[in-house]
Amino acid sequence: MSRRRAASVIAGGTAGLLVTGSTGRAEQTATPAILQRPIPSSGEKVPAIGLGSWQVFDVGPGEAERQPLEEVLSRFVALGGRVVDSSPMYGRAEQVIGDIAARLSLHSSLFLATKVWTTGKNEGVASMERSLANLQTKRIDLMQVHNLVDARTHLATLRAWKEQGRARYIGITHYNASAYPEVARLLRAEKVDFLQINYSLGEREAEKEILPLAQERGVAVLINRPFGGGDLFSRVRQKPLPEWAGEFDCRSWAQFLLKWILAYPAVTCAIPATGNVHHLEDNMQAGVGRLPDAKLRPRMVEAIAQL
Repeated sequence: MSRRRAASVIAGGTAGLLVTGSTGRAEQTATPAILQRPIPSSGEKVPAIGLGSWQVFDVGPGEAERQPLEEVLSRFVALGGRVVDSSPMYGRAEQVIGDIAARLSLHSSLFLATKVWTTGKNEGVASMERSLANLQTKRIDLMQVHNLVDARTHLATLRAWKEQGRARYIGITHYNASAYPEVARLLRAEKVDFLQINYSLGEREAEKEILPLAQERGVAVLINRPFGGGDLFSRVRQKPLPEWAGEFDCRSWAQFLLKWILAYPAVTCAIPATGNVHHLEDNMQAGVGRLPDAKLRPRMVEAIAQL
């Protein structure tokens, strides 16, 4: 099933969840529960499908640009989503998320994650203060060192912020396998709550050392680039979904790609970015129902390799 067709099917299915109440307005009934995964350092659980903001949330103030994102963020929360990831590197994304969350009164429903992306202690503090102002919050759920930039300097500040209650969790991020040796060194040397790393059926290098090390160290894992930066969709487009995908409640290629990631035990949450509400609904369904088992995951790798 194509992503477009799956989105249509899911949209139709979710429309069936709307019933008319005594007031005559549409009211939403309960939706299937999304998979929850614990943060090892605390035991707090978060939904296994989150929302990235790179590129898609970097828009201007116009209603035409922001309305689709309001629909996405609102629907994300309605479907049980919480984790929203951003960065100062993503242009206006933090401000847009903060504005929408305030406008729709969503702050209490969200687990907001952002990053520090600069060098120097004072510059880092200033950057993080701006991020809190943009996101319209006094406390961030997760502050991460973006792409390991001046990581040891910022991690010292992040530990202080955590002690002060300004950051609930701290972490490090990267998106490229070339940085894995330094990622591994930091995971061994520093105590962090989260690692954000790239992992997908097109970029599997993290499973060799990084993911097992994170699991060993008790570090929660956010997965960026779950669709390989979109490259995987170009490979599966117009290709039929394997019939056996139904064995793990999979109805689309997006769910196929995400469920393969979630089936790795070290993964806490995948954060695909989208500004399309139907794609969001498709993605969120990956966190519902069965996941592929240890026998099916290699079969999924083979299926992608043969395309």
